Amino acid sequence: MLSRLFSQVKEKPLSVKVQSRDAFIYLDRCMWSFGWTEPSDKKWNTLYTLWCLFTTILVLVLLPMSMVVEYVHRFRSFSANEFLSSFEILVNMYGSSIKSAIVLTGHRKIQAARLLLDKLDKRCLSNAEKTRVHRYVAICNFLFIIYSILYSHYVIINFMGYLLTGRHAWRMYIPLLNSEENFLLSNLVELVLMNTAVVMDQCTGAIASMLMARCHLTLLRDRLEKLRSDPDKNDDEHLADLTKCIQDHRLILDYVNVLRPVISGTIFVQFLLIGTVQGLSMINIMFFSSFWTGLGTFVFMFDVCLETFPFCYLCNVIVEDCQDLCNSLFQSNWMTGDRPYKSAVVYFLHNLQQPIILTAGGVFPICMQTNLSMVKLAFSVVTVIKQFNLAEKFQ
Repeated sequence: MLSRLFSQVKEKPLSVKVQSRDAFIYLDRCMWSFGWTEPSDKKWNTLYTLWCLFTTILVLVLLPMSMVVEYVHRFRSFSANEFLSSFEILVNMYGSSIKSAIVLTGHRKIQAARLLLDKLDKRCLSNAEKTRVHRYVAICNFLFIIYSILYSHYVIINFMGYLLTGRHAWRMYIPLLNSEENFLLSNLVELVLMNTAVVMDQCTGAIASMLMARCHLTLLRDRLEKLRSDPDKNDDEHLADLTKCIQDHRLILDYVNVLRPVISGTIFVQFLLIGTVQGLSMINIMFFSSFWTGLGTFVFMFDVCLETFPFCYLCNVIVEDCQDLCNSLFQSNWMTGDRPYKSAVVYFLHNLQQPIILTAGGVFPICMQTNLSMVKLAFSVVTVIKQFNLAEKFQ
């Protein structure tokens, strides 16, 4: 069913040409809709730049400010549930604005990484290698659609939950529109704006980029296992195969290093947000929410976890893949090689023993342990609230 609506989520046959950059088809379309990429026709460049400025200022600047203005104007009219539901989104929106700014400024780095993927694709000559690239491309596009569905579900469920209780889900200040006199219209405007902000936040995700890095790491591992396995090749040809593998590894490292500043900045911001946002959401669910509003908050908590948990898990898997590369090279038939071949193996082994490790802001290693440590902050916030009975004072 999903593949009928979104054709790129289905693995293409070998008769169809697929490149690694096709893993970002839906992501690029979303970025294009916000003006984050470049127009195909240069004559629209000025208009496209103005559109980028408009969407950026509207979603990243004015939208968070509208919620702050609403606090100033009508703070006393907020219930505890409305305030927490609004405030947890506000905190996340400011973090999303910073992440989006990092991605915007890192656009050239992202394009340079795509060119490196094109070079890695040229090494995929066998049908088995092409099939793996096709599979990973389909997985990346599938994940983007799944993330879109889950994020939009939060917006719809939270919107409907508060609408049924006769309240606003996010309480935004909208000029020339009285939220009390035009209750339904103001809610619909909030729905559209919030859904736009959620889609823009999704454009800051990096899981597809690292999935394609893992795809080429596994392809390299298979090539290492096959070194010196063809008896028809001479020593020079075996050395040439090893040299190509060294070049592949260098390209993968260059690919990750080009994306490293963008990934480091966005994940660092998300790590800082996750404990605070989850803590506020848990307090809202435990003390102030009804069933429907609590359901929306729960979906929001789940979506926030999705922004770091799968990516951290993937980073752990990539570290293990790097160790597999070492094992595959060491277990290959290198002992029968000549002296130049063995010298190259020693050099390559030394480089492979340094795993690909990403850090968030140059401070936290991006891994499952760090992610769990940040999530624990949420429980610390709830514990403090319980100990001081702060929830009862606001009820």
